[in-house]
Amino acid sequence: MRTLFKRFFASGSVFIWGCAAGVSVSLLMVFGLLLLIIINGLGYFWTSNVVDLTLKGGQHVMGQLAGREVIPRSVTPNHPEGKGRLRVKIGNRDLYGLDFKWVNDEQIVSQAYPADAVLLERREWGNMYARIKAIYKGETLQTEGNEEAWVALAPLLSTTNDLHTQISRIETIDIGAINAEIEQGRLKIRAFEMGREQRPINNLKAEVAAAESRYQAKTMELEALRTQFDEYSVVMVDANGQEKQIPLGQIIRALRPNEMGLFQKSWIYLTNAWSVLSTEPRESNTEGGIFPAIFGTVMMVIIMSFVVAPFGVLAALYLREYAKQGTLVRLVRIAVNNLAGVPSIVFGVFGLGFFIYAIGGTLDQLFFPERLPTPTFGTGGILWASLTLALLTVPVVIVATEEGLAAVPREFREGSLALGATKLETMLKVVIPSALPGILTGLILAMARAAGEVAPLMLTGVVKLAPSLPLDGSWPFFHLDRKFMHLGFHIYDVGFQSPNVEAAKPMVYITTLVLITVVVLLNFTAIVLRNHLRKKYAGSVL
Repeated sequence: MRTLFKRFFASGSVFIWGCAAGVSVSLLMVFGLLLLIIINGLGYFWTSNVVDLTLKGGQHVMGQLAGREVIPRSVTPNHPEGKGRLRVKIGNRDLYGLDFKWVNDEQIVSQAYPADAVLLERREWGNMYARIKAIYKGETLQTEGNEEAWVALAPLLSTTNDLHTQISRIETIDIGAINAEIEQGRLKIRAFEMGREQRPINNLKAEVAAAESRYQAKTMELEALRTQFDEYSVVMVDANGQEKQIPLGQIIRALRPNEMGLFQKSWIYLTNAWSVLSTEPRESNTEGGIFPAIFGTVMMVIIMSFVVAPFGVLAALYLREYAKQGTLVRLVRIAVNNLAGVPSIVFGVFGLGFFIYAIGGTLDQLFFPERLPTPTFGTGGILWASLTLALLTVPVVIVATEEGLAAVPREFREGSLALGATKLETMLKVVIPSALPGILTGLILAMARAAGEVAPLMLTGVVKLAPSLPLDGSWPFFHLDRKFMHLGFHIYDVGFQSPNVEAAKPMVYITTLVLITVVVLLNFTAIVLRNHLRKKYAGSVL
């Protein structure tokens, strides 16, 4: 027996099985995490039926079932499997002060799915689950009765949503452009007073006055639209008979989930997914979309990539090809490797002190004195956040590029030099193209890490809600000084800072799923580019 064990251990089978077990456990953890995120994230878009639970005592609970569990410490000899309870999304936060409610199984007398139960998706206070009683125009009754009012509600909601689109366009585009023009005029007047503007001040004041007149006209147009927007209202009656009058302007859409078939729910599922990806957040980020966070994350990673790639490649090229190998170079490599292990929040502190206070503050003093004391670049923004992350990820690019350069055969360099090429020509046309796969591998790793970092961004420019995107139609189009939203910070904010944790939980999973998708797409794009360059330069060099 002892000899058999010795042969078994000597064969290396234990080591092989141990490695295979380690890989299996790792894969199970990764796929389990992804499965959890996908199930909880994609399930958010599905519109489930509205249930009406009748409880002992005659009370009703209406809403959408959101889960079921065994009541903690409910296992007894009479109930060996424990007592169960349902988690119901009851909405109607303005009536009951909460979005979800647990209902014990033993309290439920009956359960029904009424066809006339209405789900209202609202701009504030979350969903409402109730029946329609009447529709009013001002104080005048227009339609009464559940079915009659339901028929009349759809065209009114379509008109109201069109008005909401017009109001949003006027507020964000028209009035936003006029406000920017007024602000620019005010800054020019101040620059004139400081001796930095040559145009006559009367002309500048006339331009500001003209812009203010257009602002007043747009404001009056906006007031007229808002009056129409709040003209109609609907009276809803919940399952317990409580009435609530809601302006139609507060309603995004009305659904009867219990009447909808599979095709209709699938269409609603797709529109819900598109809405999350393409609209702005609302309700303290727990409802609505995450488009500004997606845009900010992608733009920050792109800016970071344009900065970190040349700096990382040049540093690696100097260390590997030009620097005299010795103690100093070894110390530099040790410093670079140690830099990769520094906690990310330390980079955030450095970015705050160096980029924002030192460089940004100096830029404000030199180029934007008329804006002071309001800072332009002397405060957090997407440029400083990108530069901070570039500094954080540059060791990854340096190490990967050095590995790529080391993998280029020495014969390539010697052959190029023997044919009369200079050192620079050899680097540009032989060595760097051959090392491109390694360089792009480092860039891929840098992009993946930058997309998921949050701590340094909290000090250098990310915010809970950004009123404007860093890219718009106003000159100079790219506003690198603006603050921005980020998917990673959005997860932290919704998951840990939201006052309504239960309502925010689905948004956490959705944002996590989108963040993973964005990282995968960015990496996939870089991998495709790497393979393309590998084929292109492999043919010309090798």
